[in-house]
Amino acid sequence: MSIAFPLHRNESPLPDGDREAILAAPGFGQYFTDHMASAVWTADSGWHDGKVTALAPIPLHPAAAVLHYAQEIFEGLKAFRHADGSVWLFRPDLNARRFVHSARRLALPVLEEEAFIASIEALVRADESWVPAHDGRTSLYIRPFMFGSEAFLGVRPAAQVSYYVIASPAASYFSGGAAGVTLWVSSTYTRAAEGGTGRAKCGGNYAASLAAQVEAHDNGCQQVLYLSEPGRGYLEESGTMNLFLVTADRELITPGLGTILDGVTRASVLKLAAEHDLKAVERQIGIDELRERCAAGSISEMFAAGTAAVITPILAIKGEGFEQVVGDGEPGSSTLAIREHIVGIQSGRLADSHHWLHRVV
Repeated sequence: MSIAFPLHRNESPLPDGDREAILAAPGFGQYFTDHMASAVWTADSGWHDGKVTALAPIPLHPAAAVLHYAQEIFEGLKAFRHADGSVWLFRPDLNARRFVHSARRLALPVLEEEAFIASIEALVRADESWVPAHDGRTSLYIRPFMFGSEAFLGVRPAAQVSYYVIASPAASYFSGGAAGVTLWVSSTYTRAAEGGTGRAKCGGNYAASLAAQVEAHDNGCQQVLYLSEPGRGYLEESGTMNLFLVTADRELITPGLGTILDGVTRASVLKLAAEHDLKAVERQIGIDELRERCAAGSISEMFAAGTAAVITPILAIKGEGFEQVVGDGEPGSSTLAIREHIVGIQSGRLADSHHWLHRVV
């Protein structure tokens, strides 16, 4: 049964002038809109109590399951203002399906795709004034999440689960935009293993990544490059993003699914590859092959893809005892063209020939 999300309007929203000042320089994940959507699941009643209310702290019992056993998942997607003032989501159906997959992996109740999208629509409509102006650079970042809220101590699935959606106006995730980053090849940490939670979008995966991120920064890099084994093996992900390589003979190589996240931007890049004269190839590629082919020039570009940053050029990789420039050390032409293609669709500047946009307002 689908859930409704009626609006109970915030009686004390942020004043217009304060909101406009935030929208002029929103940063990323720093400010939040006036409302939030929510619903509750219980083992005896299923999903109920859907609503949109004023943004407020969430009351939690100290024994809530999420605090002790990390039973939690989340998603990330964006709403975009078009030139005519309308507001659109980008491929929310894929986020809804991934939320279902993550819920099953973390033994959480499945929220129907229809209800997932309805909750996001309800929040965006309530906070439409928070969607930045049409400029191709800013958006409203939307964060649905679900967690075990039952108060108990014991290793079992929670019998009460809470679902929320919050939103935050966003500029570029990386301050350098499309300027490019250098990745640190970690010899200490891996991201996931076969049979683990690598394909689920859960908080534990990100908590475990923080030490690797610190290691990357300590070595003068902006992000980490995970391999299947510490310091060796196959490429997996770059921090919170999927990886892509462009070869001199026009292959677009990305690691296959299994232990990595099935990214929405990743799926979009693969679909657009042929339109950029690229042959999409999903396969394992080892760090030794990457280094050798970069040195020989047969891998000419490398980039990372994810909802927050869209497309980020990778200019070089570093590891214990080596540093390797990718291509000429500048953002590649195919990388920038694909980025412009996706951003153009999202912003309404380019035709949505694949019918990826979902109108909300």
